[in-house]
Amino acid sequence: MKKWIGYLSLLLLLVSCNNVSNENERENPTRGRIRISVDESFKPVIEEQLKVFHAAYPDATVIAEYKPEAACLKDLQTDSTRMVIISRDLTDEEDDAYIKKLSFKPQYGQLAKDAVAIVLNKNIADSVFTMEELRGLLTGKSNKKLNVVVDGKSATSTVRYLIDSVLKGEPLGSNVTGANNSEDLIRYISTTENSIGFVGISWVTNPQSKEQEDALLKVKTALIECKNCDKDEFARPSQQTIMFNQYPLVRGLHYVLKENTASLGSGFRNFLSLERGQLIFRRANLVPTRIHFNRRRTNI
Repeated sequence: MKKWIGYLSLLLLLVSCNNVSNENERENPTRGRIRISVDESFKPVIEEQLKVFHAAYPDATVIAEYKPEAACLKDLQTDSTRMVIISRDLTDEEDDAYIKKLSFKPQYGQLAKDAVAIVLNKNIADSVFTMEELRGLLTGKSNKKLNVVVDGKSATSTVRYLIDSVLKGEPLGSNVTGANNSEDLIRYISTTENSIGFVGISWVTNPQSKEQEDALLKVKTALIECKNCDKDEFARPSQQTIMFNQYPLVRGLHYVLKENTASLGSGFRNFLSLERGQLIFRRANLVPTRIHFNRRRTNI
């Protein structure tokens, strides 16, 4: 009897230790391993976010895959992708479809404001454009003989934004070509005369490599017809012109999260929404939308 009592005690102890081990390994907002899909035009700033997040929470691993916006939304339908970061919210139809598929409502919202920058090879003398001139370049109806390049060969967020918001549904002209990605676009513009490209602002303000930094020295950013300004005023993309709705090519940086429990995806979303994550967006020259960092005039 004593022998069997001893075996039973040992078994209970092993089960208890195993439960403690499982509890310690269970995913929570600062522990675990997940995959997310990110619009490639946001790669520089999201890489900075992940670097700080992983340093703060060493038990968490967020694996980001960078791809066109349409591919990110397609990934959201799979079990392996927990979260996507794109340039828009879900439509009502997409929201209903995900509710039916997941049996719960996905969470989504805006984290920051971004902009589409226009970069030109430095040999181009004229770097000032009205919106009408931009529409002419994008549709192939302009008299200016420029090589027009966008940041991908498929349905990127920049292409969707240009068609929806600049061309109002009109298709891109046959003169518009696609680079492999944003980094490739900047490299092409820097080495090709009479070329102009459309790319996310964080690729222009937040270089990720010495090669990209060298390429940026060979391009310049165009000035675009200013909104809410006096006549004949033009603006470059910056925090100030985005914040005061002066630069005309502004879009959002949004998340879509398919979690209905407090897990690692929620933890990363919270990090992006709170002070540290919002400060990183500000440092990358985007405009944070969850926390407003007001400037105050002081006397010294």
